[in-house]
Amino acid sequence: MVIKIKWKSLLVVLIVTIITGGFFILYMNRTQRVSAEEEDYIKWVDFRVSYEAMDKALKADINSIDEEVKLNWIELLAYLGARYGGNFARYKARDMDDLINRLKSGESIESITKNLTHYDYYYEAYSAVLGGFVGPFEIQEKDPETGEIVWVKKYGLKVFSPIAAGYHYSHYDDFGNSRSYGFRRVHLGNDLLGSVGTPIVAVETGRIEALGWNQYGGWRIGIRSLDNKRYYYYAHLRKDHPYVKSLKEGDIVLSGDVIGYLGMTGYSRRENVNNIRTPHLHFGMQLIFHESQKETLAEIWIDVYRIVKLLNRNRSPVSYNKDTKEFHRIYDIRFHNVP
Repeated sequence: MVIKIKWKSLLVVLIVTIITGGFFILYMNRTQRVSAEEEDYIKWVDFRVSYEAMDKALKADINSIDEEVKLNWIELLAYLGARYGGNFARYKARDMDDLINRLKSGESIESITKNLTHYDYYYEAYSAVLGGFVGPFEIQEKDPETGEIVWVKKYGLKVFSPIAAGYHYSHYDDFGNSRSYGFRRVHLGNDLLGSVGTPIVAVETGRIEALGWNQYGGWRIGIRSLDNKRYYYYAHLRKDHPYVKSLKEGDIVLSGDVIGYLGMTGYSRRENVNNIRTPHLHFGMQLIFHESQKETLAEIWIDVYRIVKLLNRNRSPVSYNKDTKEFHRIYDIRFHNVP
């Protein structure tokens, strides 16, 4: 049986297929571009809020907990950020005082900021940095009269310094300094210089996303905040015993929990090598507004030097367990929204 092919009909079908296929490809490309453009999220944050401004805003927030007008420290800082264009070298305490007085007089933050074009940006950016820092919590304390350990309800700073209580460290603002191991780059954290073995604690409650060796950071731990906005990076942990042995990826740790020990590992493709000259903890914070910003050139790392200074007022007391050869926090903390 011979099949006669109608070449003209076949040619028409082929041309139509090519044309419609081309239109489909163009449509898909355009749709993908539009979808990407419609994903409106923050691409960059230059966090330059001064310690003095954070300290004053934090105190105003905590002290207003029982007042008629409850102040929000992030709103206070975002207002000033919008006024200063993010440059807190211009900060004056009276600017915050004026804002606080207006809010206590009955004005709303919405009415005060309605003509500040970039207030929404600064509020979202600063919320990503500081959003998990302040709120209600319960923590154990020793009763001064009975000596018993009791649970106490509090409102305030519920995050901790990465260095446990009772251990000395020093630091300076080294964010952006040059680094050359592997390739020339800038330093994306704050180095806290201390003694090998110093207990390192989780700054904020979060889930462990990374645990193990990295040739740049040596033994390191990466912890993601439960709102997914902050990724904390603790690097150059101690040789042989870098972190609490029971920890694994996926675990949730509470703010103030001991997670590891200060060391000098890193700058080597071989694991468990001390190639860092001075013992220190590299502490960094990455902001994540979209998952495409994780482990890419689009990463947002901020200068945490002033944040570390703020956290120094809240340090977790720890004790050593001879049986486990681990340090553990002395006073537990709990949050009702933590699974």
